[in-house]
Amino acid sequence: MLRKNWFGGVFKPKNLHSLEHLRYLYSVLSKNQVVSESNRGLLVETLRSIAEILIWGDQNDSSVFDFFLEKQMLSFFLRIMKQKCGSYVCVQLLQTLNILFENIRNETSLYYLLSNNHVNFIIEHKFDFSDEEVMAYYISFLKTLSFKLNSHTIHFFYNEHTNDFPLYTEAIKFFNHPESMVRIAVRTLTLNVYRVNDQSMLQFIRDKTAVPYFSNLVWFIGNHILELDACVRDDIE
Repeated sequence: MLRKNWFGGVFKPKNLHSLEHLRYLYSVLSKNQVVSESNRGLLVETLRSIAEILIWGDQNDSSVFDFFLEKQMLSFFLRIMKQKCGSYVCVQLLQTLNILFENIRNETSLYYLLSNNHVNFIIEHKFDFSDEEVMAYYISFLKTLSFKLNSHTIHFFYNEHTNDFPLYTEAIKFFNHPESMVRIAVRTLTLNVYRVNDQSMLQFIRDKTAVPYFSNLVWFIGNHILELDACVRDDIE
């Protein structure tokens, strides 16, 4: 059943958990591809609603993901990110993605979301990490993705042909971040990566990232030990 209110000639369905509502939200995104002050609130609410419907569809209606994939709706997320849309919209995008991947249970739905390489493009996007909220949601998103890693999904993230693994290489850039929450998330992510039994991926880590990452990690730990030692000595004195 459709409500009388409508947007751009498309009626808004009464049932918010339905394929019809996702079609409606797709029309909203299609008509608001350029972010402006006037449509930021609408886009944020649309992104929230999309996550809700996809989580519902994951368990109740496979046609929801079929439509999401057919229309390549993740590409809208990328287009929005590439604009100077401000932290308000970026935070909502990352929050939406985090909620979505955290709650997806169906393996086929997960494969749909990871196809077309959009997620890797999002991971590599140059966010404004000076914004603490953006940083927090970004690293949380990466950590959530790492919990989805296994021998089947690793190939969506690690490309053996191009020898590229953005989920890992982007995350370890923040191993020494001043925020402890970020450092803990990076360590959790790396452990989730290491437990995946994929020889080519593990070889990539050993060859391309092991020396700089673990050398810096040892230095970081050693530096903290010296700081703790200095604190203890000061207390004794």
